[in-house]
Amino acid sequence: MSEARQFRAGFRAVAFAFLIVMAFGTLPSPLYGLYRSRDHLSAFMVTVIYAIFAVGTIGALLSVRFIATRAGRRGAMLGAVGTMIVAAGLLPAWKALPGVLVGRLITGVSVGLAAGTAITYLIELRAREDPSPSALVRARNIGTAVSVGGLGIGPLIAGFLAEWASDPLTLPYLVFLALGALALIGVAAAPDTRAPASVSSSESRGNGRSRPVRVLAPGAMATLAAFAATGLFAGLSGLFLVVVLHRPSHALAGATLFLVFTSGVVSQLATNRLPASRVFVLGTISMLTGLVLLVTAVRLSSPSLALFLLSGALIGAGAGAVFKGTTGLVLEAAPPESRVALTSDLLIALYVGLSIPVIGAGFALDRGASPPNTVLGFAIFVGLGVAGAGAFLGRALRTTRLPA
Repeated sequence: MSEARQFRAGFRAVAFAFLIVMAFGTLPSPLYGLYRSRDHLSAFMVTVIYAIFAVGTIGALLSVRFIATRAGRRGAMLGAVGTMIVAAGLLPAWKALPGVLVGRLITGVSVGLAAGTAITYLIELRAREDPSPSALVRARNIGTAVSVGGLGIGPLIAGFLAEWASDPLTLPYLVFLALGALALIGVAAAPDTRAPASVSSSESRGNGRSRPVRVLAPGAMATLAAFAATGLFAGLSGLFLVVVLHRPSHALAGATLFLVFTSGVVSQLATNRLPASRVFVLGTISMLTGLVLLVTAVRLSSPSLALFLLSGALIGAGAGAVFKGTTGLVLEAAPPESRVALTSDLLIALYVGLSIPVIGAGFALDRGASPPNTVLGFAIFVGLGVAGAGAFLGRALRTTRLPA
């Protein structure tokens, strides 16, 4: 095999592995109703199970730069797929709440390793095959699309298997165990890429970050708030479909999350030609519109499934665009040696937003708050967060453009 074909095959193998790991991260979302019945769980504990993977994700994101420096990109991705396989074997085997919590924590480690490694690895593999700027942009767009879109594929598969196949708390994990084994073989055969030592050392020193840090804080706030809304869908949409909309279908729960995250991919791809500032504004508008429709959908005298799904699509599209716009604005203000570190920081904000705030919604439901009132309070929190962070981000960007 020629060297170019080897890098092309490696690119496909890494993209597939990245997709499988990201899909596994949200795989159990349409299954939480089954866990709730099996283990007699409260709404609060359901959100804790969903959110605990953020602990593993954030820990892995904080350490992945050092892991990749020592083990290489391929070594980090092998670690991501390997830990995913461990979680996929543990979750159906340890049929108790502690097993679910440990499995979700390990899942977070897997997602963090993949999210912090795969996009850079894909760009480096494509650069070895075709170093043209357009090829590198396509590689980055593929990586970004997989990082968000993969989160919707897992629930879609799990929801359909739970609806029409036996052993819904076992079969989805076995499917991903097999897919993970294939991904592991593919990544093991992929060529490795390593950042030059001088680049790694400059990244670890964080040279020139004083200005970007002023932009990073509001950018991270906007990312956190935007993905808090998608986290609400990922953690509690199944409960809302059953309790508020009287639709207990697992397939519908999985399809709802597929719609939310796929809309994020579509919005990112559809705004390729727009400047980052405009992408951020459009994303904010989409988010706020979706939140209004979500509140309306669950507070109508006869709650509307159509409005609920439309709100999810607009929120997902808005979150994807807000993240893309924020990333673009932050990286435009950053020196090259700080960009990898800043991207990792934004990913941490994304997974905090996706996982932690929804615990508050679970706590409110557990304390007796009605689902419509919980959604209203959550929508106000997210809307103010995104709008306020946008205002602070604009101010920080104006400040960074002033002479030092």
